[in-house]
Amino acid sequence: MTAFGKLVRTTAFRLTLVYLLLFAMFAASLLAYFAWNTRRLITEEITQTVNSETSEINEIYDRGGLVRLVRTIEYRALRPGANLYLVTTPTGQAVAGNVGSLAPGVMATRGWSETAYRRIEDADERDHRALVRVTELENGFRLLIGRDLDERRRLFGIVAKAAQWSVLIVVVLGLGGGIFVARRVLTRIDAMTGTTQRIMTGDLSERLPVGRSGDELDRLAENLNAMLERIEALMAGLKEVSDNIAHDLKTPLTRLRNRAEEALAKSGTEADYRAALERTIEESDGLIRTFNALLMIARAESGQARGNMDDFDAADVAQGIHELYEPLAEDDDMTLKVRADPTPVHANRELISQALANLVENAIKYGKPAAQTGGTVVNMDARQITIEARREGDQVLLSVVDRGPGIPEADRKHVVERFVRLEASRTLPGSGLGLSLASAVATLHGGELRLSDAQPGLVATLVLPARAGASDRVAPPMPDVPQKVA
Repeated sequence: MTAFGKLVRTTAFRLTLVYLLLFAMFAASLLAYFAWNTRRLITEEITQTVNSETSEINEIYDRGGLVRLVRTIEYRALRPGANLYLVTTPTGQAVAGNVGSLAPGVMATRGWSETAYRRIEDADERDHRALVRVTELENGFRLLIGRDLDERRRLFGIVAKAAQWSVLIVVVLGLGGGIFVARRVLTRIDAMTGTTQRIMTGDLSERLPVGRSGDELDRLAENLNAMLERIEALMAGLKEVSDNIAHDLKTPLTRLRNRAEEALAKSGTEADYRAALERTIEESDGLIRTFNALLMIARAESGQARGNMDDFDAADVAQGIHELYEPLAEDDDMTLKVRADPTPVHANRELISQALANLVENAIKYGKPAAQTGGTVVNMDARQITIEARREGDQVLLSVVDRGPGIPEADRKHVVERFVRLEASRTLPGSGLGLSLASAVATLHGGELRLSDAQPGLVATLVLPARAGASDRVAPPMPDVPQKVA
């Protein structure tokens, strides 16, 4: 397709043609209305002038008779101007006036008529048009008074020519403007098309060009760029998950196979086989938990859980997690406390409970004071883990505070990635998915997972937006039994 063909087929050019046609019709209608009213006003003015002069001459005839009438007509006929005068006998013979010829039957009809005529002094043989009034006098004489319509014709011609030039200018400017707008839009569309073609080849780093006008194309490009950034992030996350699964799950699968092979290779007792099977089941449970955590993260990141939002009290979730994990904390010689105010929130209760449970598990697992690992007795405050639920402004905060070694600030951005584990935690059981899930849940709800320093220790906070206009109505409390995520 040629460039002109593409230009003509654009929506902008077609819309320009439609608006051009409408505007041209409007301009033509306006000029036609102006011409018609101008013609009507000139005709009314001629009619008024002729009527006035006819009345005046009739009075002269009544006072002075035919002789004075003839003198008056001859005198007025000599004056320059567009007025016409003619007096005829009952037989139609001209007595006085400046009219040389008329269309047949004009003098025989009383009243108004528009007729062709010639003046006596006209050198050319061209007919003129006039609006005349014929009245009958006494004794059968007839009086014609009229006015030439050449002025009306010239004015109407001026308006008609102006209308022609106006329509022509509108068409030219409209076509020029349409071509300019269509070319500008087509250039931007072609640029977007080129970018999308490069994106379709696999280059997700490309972005649609955004101008400075802030028009609908710029807004569309901005939204598409935001969508592309989201797609690129999801694709990068998918690649990262695939790489991590291939790398991090290879070791437990290999260990699982080796243990099964070792159990088959050795001739042992039933107790040995049972122990081998128990270790295999335990390892399989760990793999299932890892896969379930990955599925839950994928579900949160894809937004599938947005349909299960409900109103509930975040304080109930905090209390439920406290009751569930308090025995586990005591087994590790830790103290689990909760401080929760009534905090209505609109969210997915299951995911919020799971995310908060992950933060508590991490605090129990990694939040032991450094001195405790060496056998030194520490005070109760250093062993305490606190779950908090509160509202600050338009945000709901669910925090877990421990007094352990914390996370260095440089590593806080990386610990929320899948399978990322710091050096200090590699000797402990786990897969590095707990913080990833908590971060995904916070992002799903339009919030974030915030990691900060407790001096000493770590403050892990789920920051969630409070529902606009949320009331104190909350759903009835329900048991929070989160799935264990390593």
